[in-house]
Amino acid sequence: MAIRKALAYSRIHTCPYTRISKKKNKSYIKVVPPQKIVKFSMGDQKLIRNGKLPLKLTVYSTERVQVRHSALEACRQFLNKQLDTFSPGMFVFKVIPFPHHIQRENKMLTGAGADRMSTGMQLSFGKCISKAALLKNGSKLFEFYLPNQKVVSQTREAFHKVKPKLPGSIKMVFEDLSIVKKKY
Repeated sequence: MAIRKALAYSRIHTCPYTRISKKKNKSYIKVVPPQKIVKFSMGDQKLIRNGKLPLKLTVYSTERVQVRHSALEACRQFLNKQLDTFSPGMFVFKVIPFPHHIQRENKMLTGAGADRMSTGMQLSFGKCISKAALLKNGSKLFEFYLPNQKVVSQTREAFHKVKPKLPGSIKMVFEDLSIVKKKY
């Protein structure tokens, strides 16, 4: 079965739903869906400490949104592959949010004979189908540490291709870390 549209989960919760009880009969969530994001940090961290990656590009969310872990993983795979072609081995790429919020689906049948199969709203809690990260206004999505201005512009272009996979509006902030270090 296909993934439901994000419209079904558009209501933003204040805190992630993660209820799992130690007592089996009190736990509504029986099985937590597995994490689809394979890596949260790619590249060599030593390059940042040595000062070989002086440019930083940060992607922020400008709205309160839910981002599914499958969307974050799709963006991560594409951007990591693009960065590896632009500057092989000379970048650090981080995925910041960790999906905790568990999304549920109450499967309902429609059409002739559906009344005999469905429980309606009687047991409407639903089954766990996915995880999502709840983002507030101004929270970070991705961080890129890059070697030169050419790679920064190529990364921006690659990110514009990925933008439709993410909900809400997004802004990118560029920062030169070499200037910051010289001041202090």
